[in-house]
Amino acid sequence: MENTKTPSLTPAQRLHFDIYGFVLLENVLTPDEVSRMKDALHHMKADPDLKSKRVYAHKRGDHHVLLGNLVEYDSALLEYAAHPKLVPLVEEIVGGKVRLEESEAIINRRDPEADIEELYSRRYKPTGFHRGTQHGWGTYIEQDKFHCVFVKTLAYLTDVGPDDGGTCVIPGSHRLTWPAKEMIEAALSDDKLIYQVEATAGSVLLFAESLIHSTTAIRSDKERTILISGYTPPMLREWPGNEVSPEFIETLPDEIKPLISGSDSWRWQRRY
Repeated sequence: MENTKTPSLTPAQRLHFDIYGFVLLENVLTPDEVSRMKDALHHMKADPDLKSKRVYAHKRGDHHVLLGNLVEYDSALLEYAAHPKLVPLVEEIVGGKVRLEESEAIINRRDPEADIEELYSRRYKPTGFHRGTQHGWGTYIEQDKFHCVFVKTLAYLTDVGPDDGGTCVIPGSHRLTWPAKEMIEAALSDDKLIYQVEATAGSVLLFAESLIHSTTAIRSDKERTILISGYTPPMLREWPGNEVSPEFIETLPDEIKPLISGSDSWRWQRRY
């Protein structure tokens, strides 16, 4: 008999998330899923006419591209946004039903003009710490568990070792009301306060957007490919530029329409 139990975080994973603001979920995606998602993103990167397909692209030279509003482009990218192993975990953290807030990807290599010696001058090389909400607004505690109304899943489609640009975070910052600038300055003054994620392809980083996080400069010769979905309660709006067309939504199966469209906007109930 097929196991239809809804996925949930283990007690250890939930404790890790509550303490640190993130948890790495290992080997969530199958090799086939990784391959199809990665192929879709590289095809997108080479596509000369993304604008007509409602995809935005932000480039930093030839070594770095950020792609956004992905789910209409390829079914593999829609599958990630609606992944049945991940959406229930996001709902567990948000505390109720969610809608897709944004879908983005980054494909990058080491900056060819980077000073290698300078890249190794620090233990980690975060390129831009930030967060999308903060504790006190956008977060709450219910039944002793931490909840955040803006949560992301970040899939590693390539292996990421210590020199391959793994995501950097300031653990515990998701629950602090310090000004973000002060936390960032303090962490940069003592890099033991910074944690850099290492992961194998197919693993997924689940984190609260109140957690201060950053892309990290690549030191190796490897290319990094990551795929990101952001989620909020359905009554919140999608990130500008991530509006999914009504025509596309009409083609979706009924079970995922609310997730992609946010159509459950005022039916949200907390689930504990």
